[in-house]
Amino acid sequence: MKPARSILVALCLSLVALPAAAQEVVLRFQHFVSPESANPKYFMKPWAEKVERESRGRIKVEIYPFMQLGGKAPSMYDLIRDGAVDGGWVIPGYQPGRFPEAEAMEMPFMVTKSAEEASKAAWVFTQKWLADDFADVKVIAVHMHGRGLVHKKGPAPKRVEDLKGLKLRGPSRPATLLLDKLGAIPVGMPVPAFPEALAKGVVDGGVITWEQAPSLGLDELTDSHTDVAGDKSLYNLFFIWAMNRKKYESLPEDLRAVIDANSGFYTSAWAGRAHDIGDVEGRAAMAAAGNEIATLSEAETARIKALGDQVIAEWIAEMNAKGLDGAQLISDARAAVQVTRAPKGAQ
Repeated sequence: MKPARSILVALCLSLVALPAAAQEVVLRFQHFVSPESANPKYFMKPWAEKVERESRGRIKVEIYPFMQLGGKAPSMYDLIRDGAVDGGWVIPGYQPGRFPEAEAMEMPFMVTKSAEEASKAAWVFTQKWLADDFADVKVIAVHMHGRGLVHKKGPAPKRVEDLKGLKLRGPSRPATLLLDKLGAIPVGMPVPAFPEALAKGVVDGGVITWEQAPSLGLDELTDSHTDVAGDKSLYNLFFIWAMNRKKYESLPEDLRAVIDANSGFYTSAWAGRAHDIGDVEGRAAMAAAGNEIATLSEAETARIKALGDQVIAEWIAEMNAKGLDGAQLISDARAAVQVTRAPKGAQ
């Protein structure tokens, strides 16, 4: 009986050990917008599913919208770094002055209106200038959103002068600097605060993308949506999709490899492509609502671009005063925009 009892005990112990060996790693990621917005819908959710599939179910990624795990949108980088969440979506520009080099990618008319192409550029630029800045998190993707537009109550502006005195929401320092040059009254605020500010009359409008318009209710809260002429965006915003570094490093080597395989240049392009898809849908929704959709003339766009050049020149001087090479940052940002294929060795 003793051998049989020993076999039974060993079998029981092995059955107890099995769940621990097969236990999944749960990663909790967080963002600050609707789950129906373009990036959560076309990038974050599919990315999570791909990671789960390629890990054979050993990684489970939970994604929480609307900051459900706590904190505010501007504090996302610190929440990830400190391990309050395992990962999430960060807009570095929500903390002005903390990551000044990133602003080079956000300058007026810097990137194309294709978020996918702009995101490729953002990854390339980040590898040269921002790797040290983001060293305390695991950067999975770096991306830009689609074209930035002026959404406002009332008719679409036809000339620069039509923007004078309007209180317009801006998401970042470069955007608010440009709005100021245009004669508007810039009001900096994160995107979750924009609808309420519009509804209460705190702002007359703001700059944001097509893809965010439906989830923010801009079909009802605004009347017109105005783009600039040409293939460059009026403004853009720089994002990172990142993970707590200690959590990443605590994973077994094979699971880190799954995260690595779903990080980098191509993943960044995917994150940008999600915005391009959303932009098409958002524009269609605003058109279906009967809102005015307009494009400024080439002449007025040239006037705005000249003001944007002033913003860039002043920014270069500011960076130089901080000990950074402002002109080189701008030059490298423009060079990155020319990248259409993955650099050698990129994931």
